[in-house]
Amino acid sequence: MEADDTDLTESYRRSGFGQQLGIGDQLGVLVVDVCRAYADPDSPLFADCQPAFDACASLVATARENQVPVVWTRVRYQPGGADGGLFYQKVGALSCFDEGNPLGDWLPDLVPVDDEVVITKQYASSFFGTSLASTLNAKGIDTLLIGGVSTSGCVRASGLDALQHGFRPLVVADACGDRDQRVHDANLFDLGAKYADVIDLETAEQILTKPA
Repeated sequence: MEADDTDLTESYRRSGFGQQLGIGDQLGVLVVDVCRAYADPDSPLFADCQPAFDACASLVATARENQVPVVWTRVRYQPGGADGGLFYQKVGALSCFDEGNPLGDWLPDLVPVDDEVVITKQYASSFFGTSLASTLNAKGIDTLLIGGVSTSGCVRASGLDALQHGFRPLVVADACGDRDQRVHDANLFDLGAKYADVIDLETAEQILTKPA
């Protein structure tokens, strides 16, 4: 970390930002929108973040090994985006997620299994207009380890809304990716300052292995 970054972090801490939320009673893993649209170089949403996908796969495997629930999100629109509203209008690349477009398909190493919940959404937050909060409450989950794409978009929105719905968001930095490292880093900084605990993959897997 550069000296000016350190100064900025300390400035935020002195002002009261960045308090730790910690871990609650029941863990869950939230995998946000991992799909071909972010992995295919020919896609307008290509993010070139294979290390984040690899970290997500490791996070999911560790969760499964330790019987921690994994919840997945994906984006789907009616062809033409009639159900996408202003978000679809604002971001033309979201047409990648029109029903039937293969760019919306799961990645080979990141596919839900039969007993894992899949939330289909039309907007950035995994909570907005979906049953996610009710699903988590029904499972008794109060702490979410979050990975996926993109850091500045759906991960950020989901982390913020997790907090606002009373869940403890732990954003796994290694398991998140974006189009540009600077955007990724800036959003992780802001999430850690205001809305979530930002942790690395090693810490996340330690938490999953010994959730108590």
